[in-house]
Amino acid sequence: MLEFVPKSQSRILVVDDHESVLTLLKDCLEEENYFVETAQDGEEALGKISTRTPDLVIVDMMMPKMNGYELSKVLKGNRETRLIPIIMLTGLYDFDAKIKAIDIGVDDFLGKPFNRTELITRVRSLLKTKYFTDQLENAETVIFSLARAVEARDEYTEGHCDRLAFYGRLLAERIGLSAEEVEIVIRGGILHDIGKIAISDAILLKPGRLTADEYEVMKTHPEEGEKICAPLKTLQPVLACIRHHQERWDGSGYPDKLKGEEIPLVARVVSTVDFYDALTTDRPYRKALDRKTTFDIMLKETQQGTWDPRLIQELLDLIVEKNLDNQG
Repeated sequence: MLEFVPKSQSRILVVDDHESVLTLLKDCLEEENYFVETAQDGEEALGKISTRTPDLVIVDMMMPKMNGYELSKVLKGNRETRLIPIIMLTGLYDFDAKIKAIDIGVDDFLGKPFNRTELITRVRSLLKTKYFTDQLENAETVIFSLARAVEARDEYTEGHCDRLAFYGRLLAERIGLSAEEVEIVIRGGILHDIGKIAISDAILLKPGRLTADEYEVMKTHPEEGEKICAPLKTLQPVLACIRHHQERWDGSGYPDKLKGEEIPLVARVVSTVDFYDALTTDRPYRKALDRKTTFDIMLKETQQGTWDPRLIQELLDLIVEKNLDNQG
């Protein structure tokens, strides 16, 4: 279990248009050995945040130029800053105002005039939560680095993860998936083969056809990938892509022999673009295929029942319309 080991000096940005409030908050926080920066409105705060990201922001609700609501909305709407905890200062004990702030992602509130003990307690609590969030993000970064390492083992798969993320996003958007589902497909495209880290080079890099026993070993990689990623809650939505990207429309795939719409849609999107990328890139046993040959093979296997007909047709149309030809 993780223990809270705070940074030697956490950075806190205090934003308020009253100099007396800024001074009071700065003095209280510096007594607790926090490094404190100040800003007098949201625009100044954004400038400082763009230079160096703080560990926590304390912001007044009512300010000129850009108020606390507006600043919080910008921070929580940006992927780079959305995990920064925000405490909103307010002298307005208005339930509706707090609901509005919570709705945009504000993490906590502190009334004016504030109590010093309450201030420090709330700051410590949110910094502790931020620490654990950072640890999860660091662990996730390691997982994605592992996926890149798997790709790097084989010169023929260089760029494969990025191409699947690229094509997967385009296909997912084309068929109307939600923003969250598109993100799952992108991450699934990068992580789908991470389980191959458990496969020996003798099998993974073998230039010829695999033996029956070797193929059975290779078929374990979706389950191995799921095991690697399952401990991280942030990757739970991606597990379906990892486990089921080798399932086939007619039930002939693995590991669970799912068929048709039993296969999660996000996994079908990943497997569809994976199929295309496999045909259009060099392999140890053949050169990349041209567009006509690729399309003929994809349509033939679809007619045989191997692939989701709708997704195959949508991908082929997408390639033609955008003239992609694996140049993503």
